[in-house]
Amino acid sequence: MTQQLPQVPPTEPEPEPELAAVRNFRDVGGLPTVDGRRVRHGVLFRSGHLAHATAADAAFLGSLGLHTIFDFRNEADQKLEGPDVELPGVRNVNLPLTDPADGAVFWKMVRDGNLDELREILADGKAAGRMSATYRMIIKERTAEQSQVLHALAGEAVPALMHCAAGKDRAGLSIAVTLLAVGVEREAIEADYLKSNDPHRRYKVHRSDSSSTGMSPEVMELLSPLFEARAEYLAAAFETIEKTWGTTDRYLTEGLNITPETRERLRTRLLDEG
Repeated sequence: MTQQLPQVPPTEPEPEPELAAVRNFRDVGGLPTVDGRRVRHGVLFRSGHLAHATAADAAFLGSLGLHTIFDFRNEADQKLEGPDVELPGVRNVNLPLTDPADGAVFWKMVRDGNLDELREILADGKAAGRMSATYRMIIKERTAEQSQVLHALAGEAVPALMHCAAGKDRAGLSIAVTLLAVGVEREAIEADYLKSNDPHRRYKVHRSDSSSTGMSPEVMELLSPLFEARAEYLAAAFETIEKTWGTTDRYLTEGLNITPETRERLRTRLLDEG
């Protein structure tokens, strides 16, 4: 009788799949740490929502051996797009990173507003300013949720997939914080974050008026800061960590209650052996 060897996550990346109805999917494996290690392939994934996944998409996701899916969408997101597809044997954890009512009027204006209304709420840097403010808020006010994610990853929750609606903001921040916790270089974190701008990854803008007027170049330009990953948004998050806690280490220990032992378990689970 031969002994079955335990499955080991692959050390080399698989070719990136072309999922039909799940946008912005990727394995964050391969990113370098400041001490010369790399994030292991096959343990940490990110994407946009899974609500419209086709049968083939679901079969692929089911082949990843996922333990946990973290869904950072709120009730308004789920009402708009629907619940995630069910994957057999996978634990689904919903941790909204924005309140269900937060910005409801604003996002209704984004979907329904005419050009003059959109100019009023988005022009002259207001859209980008709102995005940076949201990133700062999530860092300062959603420490309990991020702590839960990191403790889960340090436990049994890997392989894991994190997603929100577009997979760039709330999921992007949670991925960034996780990568900070295991010592990934900030330049590498930013490079992965900015991949959400690739044309095939971009979130499809929801507009009630899909006419040429409703989707005119000026309207799209006004909306673009909301649907882009911008280095300035991530920088706002990092600056908030430094202004509020002084250092990343203090943010992790005091803000997120992550002990050195928990960080070491995270590194064991998410990084290669070096």
